[in-house]
Amino acid sequence: MPIDIAPMPRAVIADDERLMRDQLRSRLQQVWPELEVVAQAKNGLEAVQAVSEYKPDVIFLDIRMPGLTGVEAAKEIAQLDVGEEGELPEMVFITAYDQYAMEAFEQGAVDYVLKPADPQRLRVTVERLKRRLQLRRADAAGMASDATPLEVKPSVQQWLHALSSKMSGQAPTYLAWLQASVGQTIQMVPVEDVLYCVSDDKYTRVQTAKQAFLIRKPIKELVDNLDPQLFWQIHRSTLVNVKAIAGIQRDERGRQEVSVKGRTEKLTVSRNAASLFRAM
Repeated sequence: MPIDIAPMPRAVIADDERLMRDQLRSRLQQVWPELEVVAQAKNGLEAVQAVSEYKPDVIFLDIRMPGLTGVEAAKEIAQLDVGEEGELPEMVFITAYDQYAMEAFEQGAVDYVLKPADPQRLRVTVERLKRRLQLRRADAAGMASDATPLEVKPSVQQWLHALSSKMSGQAPTYLAWLQASVGQTIQMVPVEDVLYCVSDDKYTRVQTAKQAFLIRKPIKELVDNLDPQLFWQIHRSTLVNVKAIAGIQRDERGRQEVSVKGRTEKLTVSRNAASLFRAM
C-alpha cells in the first residue's frame, strides 16, 4: 500500500521592512524547518502577485504596508481565482498593533505574529497552521466530518471587515436594499429577503423566495457592501444568506453543497470556504 506523503508546505512573507522579513524567515526555519518560503514581498501589491504566482499554503502579511495594507491585500487575495481544485493560503498577520487586533486573531479565524516575532508565540501559530492544513487535506479527501450550520467557524471575511473598520476608526455600514433592474424599472429589494447571490456573466443574480433579479454590482463589491455576519461567501461566485441555509451535504465527488430553504438547487461550497461548516 503506497504511503501518503503530505507535500512540503510553502509560504510567502510580506513586510515592507527587510529586517523584519529576514528575522521572521529565520525564526520560521527554527520552529517549522519543513516550511519553504517561496517568495518575499515588500508591499501589499507584491503580496497579491506572489500569491497568484506561487500559490502558497500560508502568507504572512504585515498589517501596515505601502500601496495596499495587509488587510486590503488579504481582501484581494480572498478574491483570487485559484481554480476549482486550488486553495487560497492561510493568512497570518504580522503586527505591532494594539490589543483589539490580538483579541480578534485569538478567535482563530486568522492568526497573528507580534513584531518582533517571538519564537514561543510563533510555535503556537505554526501548530494552528499545521492543524488547518491537515484539515484541508482531510476535506479534499472527503474524510472530514460535516457540521450543522450552527457549528461554524467565523469566516476570514468577517474578521477582515471588522479589522478594516477598527483601523479606519469608522463603524461599518452595509446595504439595506439592492437596486435591481426589472424591465425598464428599478426595484428595491430588501437584503433580508435575499436568499443568495450568484455571479451571472457581467451581472449578479439575486435570488429571493419569490423571484430572481439581476443587478450590475459584481460579487467582489457585494462582499464589502453586505453584512458579513448575514451573508457568507461560500464560493468565489456565490454569497448565501446564513438564515436561508437549510443544511450542508456532500455530492458524489465529496464536495460540500448548501441547501437553501424553499429551493431545490444546491450551492457548491469551495474548498477555501469549507471551514465555515467545520465543527469547532
